[in-house]
Amino acid sequence: MSLKCAPHPFRPFSRHTERRGHPLRAPSSLRTGCLATLCFLGIGSFHGLAADQPQWGHAWTRNMISPETALPDSFDPKSGRNIKWTASLGTETHSTPMVAGGRVYIGTNNGQPRDAKRPGDRGVLMCFDERTGGFLWQLVVPKRAEDPYFDWPNSGISSPVTVEGDRVYLVSNRGEVMCLDARGMADGNDGPFRGEVAHMTPPDGSASPPKPVPGADIKPQPLRPPAAGLVEPGAHDADIVWILDLPSVAGTWPHDAAHSSILVHGDYLYVNSSTGVDNTHKRIRAPDAPSLVVIDKRTGRFVARDDERMAPDIFHCTWSSPSMGVVDGNPLVFFAGGNGTVYAFEPFVSGALESRRKDAVDQADPAQGANTPSLQFPDRLRTRWQFKFDPTAPKGDTHQYLSNRREGPSNIYGMPVLHRNRVYVAVGGDVFWGKTEAWLKCIDASKTGDVTGTGLVWSYPLQKHVMSTPAIYNGMVFIADCGRAFHCLDANTGTPHWTEEIKGEAWASPLVADGRVYLGTRSGDFYVFAASQEKRLLSAIELGDPISATVTAANGVLYVATMRKLFAVQKGAGSE
Repeated sequence: MSLKCAPHPFRPFSRHTERRGHPLRAPSSLRTGCLATLCFLGIGSFHGLAADQPQWGHAWTRNMISPETALPDSFDPKSGRNIKWTASLGTETHSTPMVAGGRVYIGTNNGQPRDAKRPGDRGVLMCFDERTGGFLWQLVVPKRAEDPYFDWPNSGISSPVTVEGDRVYLVSNRGEVMCLDARGMADGNDGPFRGEVAHMTPPDGSASPPKPVPGADIKPQPLRPPAAGLVEPGAHDADIVWILDLPSVAGTWPHDAAHSSILVHGDYLYVNSSTGVDNTHKRIRAPDAPSLVVIDKRTGRFVARDDERMAPDIFHCTWSSPSMGVVDGNPLVFFAGGNGTVYAFEPFVSGALESRRKDAVDQADPAQGANTPSLQFPDRLRTRWQFKFDPTAPKGDTHQYLSNRREGPSNIYGMPVLHRNRVYVAVGGDVFWGKTEAWLKCIDASKTGDVTGTGLVWSYPLQKHVMSTPAIYNGMVFIADCGRAFHCLDANTGTPHWTEEIKGEAWASPLVADGRVYLGTRSGDFYVFAASQEKRLLSAIELGDPISATVTAANGVLYVATMRKLFAVQKGAGSE
């Protein structure tokens, strides 16, 4: 796989969700306590929804842990031992499966089409029956036809969904933020979006991948379907509730593959924008683009963004998803930018822009197609603190270090994890274009301002590059890197308990569940370790196909996705 053609960053992870809170307002000193209480209750209350896994990572800290029990420590696809069911996917699957409401959702490509009427390279979200693995419906999204670096060929939909009730939130391969009906078209087109026919149809002239013109100033464009040849949706197609075309509305510049695990808090969605470099990998075409955006989940309205101007310093792209938690009574949103800096933001407060909205352009009728800009003046998130992860890295004109494996800036793929007032983040040189150096660091989340010099608790050097999100469990931190090493550290000090050599790079994250650590690698090897300070390998399974997705545990079942197959693994299940 060449560096140019790699289907980049796919940050897989798993476990619980939070319940909806309320829009957060607060004029007085009571605000802090009330907000903290609401946030805490919101984060905990989703655990009452049986044992679904409706979002990536533990709600909302993003810790890669699960309270599931009675899980197997091995399985065998050949004999069917401990295999509940198997479902065929596309030919590339970089999305982590999510489970909610009796359904399993996973993004893939159209390499093995489920619908002969929708052939060719597309982004696909598949929905399966949780009990049987039966196919229920799919979202099929045309590729961007302007430039392959906006939407890399065959990479499919790499984002995991976030489910809340009967609403499924997703970032498509086109960088659109979408709200879907969990039931699909089986119960009809509920609206308000009615343009599914057009949205599932590729534009004229898009049968073959676009050819890149190096340095061409080609901006991402809204989907323009052809006037003829539209295929009506059926019962096995997705029902779109609303769409926000983020590149058009927010001015972002998607690169390679739009990837985000959406964080839901109250009535708002927090989404990393996937903005990055152009096809030369040396220029930022959208220097004013946001890196973190806030969207009204009810309407798809773009309401707020960060005000940190990260884009000019992005080395590759913005692929780390936001997390959230309460620190000393204050709810905070944590975000790792493509500029190698970790931020803590105050949650968005609704109503701050009412006076300016009177002069703003109103949102277009969502029944007619993708949303147009709904706010000329989106609000700005307030920054609580920032931590420059790699402060000694070169500054200014960072793209001169492209393909330099010895020095250069750092990039962040994994999510920041909050645990006991500390944020754990793994960062290093870009796996495709940057230096090999990488670290896992622990940051004091209780400080304010620029905490680069005061917030570091400890730092641990990793073997080579890193794409994982850490799992923190019982005083230990588990992290895998692209140097084919799996690490277990003391969470308080960063002192290593043990390191194990594994086969293949780790693009996925480790999942801790039922006293075990589950991890798949790009060589197609799947490992199960004991989640203990003593190194114990319980099983190693060869699955044949590369693994990008993190394991998901829900309702007593493990979901393991390779490039081509999704395995539902349950203790005691047979070969049926």
